[in-house]
Amino acid sequence: MTTFLLPERPVESVADYVAQGGGAGLRRAESLGREGTIDEVRRAGLRGRGGGGFSTGRKWAGVVSQSGSHRYVVANGAEGEPGTFKDRALIRANPYQLVEGLLIAAYAIDAHEGFIALKASFEPELERVTAALMAMQEAGFGAHLQVTIVRGPDEYLFGEEKALLEVIEGRDPLPRLLAPYEHGLFATVPQMGWDSIRSQPGHGPRHSSNPTLVNNVETLSNVPHILANGVDWFRSRGSTESPGTVVCTVVGDVVAPDVGEVELGTPLRVVIDAVGSGLKSGRQAKAVFSGVANAVVTADQLDTSVTYETFAAIGSGMGSAGFIVVDDMACMVEVARAFSRFLYVESCGQCPACKRGSGEITARLERIEAGTGEAHDIAEMQGWIAKVTDANRCYLAVEEKVLIESILRAFVDEFQEHLSLGRCPRPGHFLVPKLTDLSGGVAVYDSRSELKLPDWTYATSPT
Repeated sequence: MTTFLLPERPVESVADYVAQGGGAGLRRAESLGREGTIDEVRRAGLRGRGGGGFSTGRKWAGVVSQSGSHRYVVANGAEGEPGTFKDRALIRANPYQLVEGLLIAAYAIDAHEGFIALKASFEPELERVTAALMAMQEAGFGAHLQVTIVRGPDEYLFGEEKALLEVIEGRDPLPRLLAPYEHGLFATVPQMGWDSIRSQPGHGPRHSSNPTLVNNVETLSNVPHILANGVDWFRSRGSTESPGTVVCTVVGDVVAPDVGEVELGTPLRVVIDAVGSGLKSGRQAKAVFSGVANAVVTADQLDTSVTYETFAAIGSGMGSAGFIVVDDMACMVEVARAFSRFLYVESCGQCPACKRGSGEITARLERIEAGTGEAHDIAEMQGWIAKVTDANRCYLAVEEKVLIESILRAFVDEFQEHLSLGRCPRPGHFLVPKLTDLSGGVAVYDSRSELKLPDWTYATSPT
């Protein structure tokens, strides 16, 4: 199947982009009008590629339906989900489609201003998207819209849309209480725990919530193609509920980790082979994780189609289509420990049950993996899992609950082995695949993540 989001050769200039049809989506949006553009995206069935899979058209319409003097649009490129590199791959391959998608979204919701947010450490991507934005504006695309590129921190929560808005406003990535469509950028109406800001020029005397649209890089990159080619073209791929293609990352215990665009509905086993070149010789898959936000996919579920609905049917989720493959040499207690510690460290601490609960779960996993655990550790973990999400204001605590609970349930025998033997029967070290680079079949993981402490500082040596 011909891919359209990931071209065979990078698009290097506006001229190249226009020669390949770039700009047609924005022109079609302007001919359809704002309501017509939103309806076209809704009828196409595009779902958010940031993990939640929510209807993009419905999200746009929801922002428009809110009252407010100003609206804003944000491209979320703060990619931090372990095992995922697709947004960075898209920006490297064709940043112009992202810029055009942002301009279309801004037009559709009548946005006052736009933002593209990436981590400051994403230097190649920042260079590419900055050059593309300037070139697009110089060529006359969206010259009326002010677009600001925001360089944010490396924290995992920077990618959470409510925390993302905090960073854009110059603060730490601590998730807000209310969703962006309810309490957006530079809102002058206060919400619990936050101060409002002074009204900006153009605002009326009343306070405003400034409803804000936040879409993932891949989501916005799809939009120009949908507008240019039509609903039927987009729906000719994928399933009824999950139309189109999806950009997958496959890392872990595979021959050649990589990023690739596949048709939604492709079996997971085929995706692993096609994108990651399959497992290493003599090895079999034990588990696959779609980042750290969903339940484990076990070896007997590898024929599950990569769609939102089929992953939900097996009790998991497709997430950002970043698949971490774990082979039969791995210790699942060690995998659970590493994932739990990652979430514990990245928890911001605003919700005590999340920070303390994930820490308590991690401590017990560390004891069991080291061979010093006891039977009551499992029972106590289950107790903490039941309450780690109490009063949570973002999804991180749910990730801890869903992910660790699923590993405990699926691999209970391995936990019992550790308790009975008093040691790990499959010694080895699992590094959470937080990717800093991925090219040529080689994945580079952020080794500093293991030095990160729960207060977001770094140790000088492993703890």
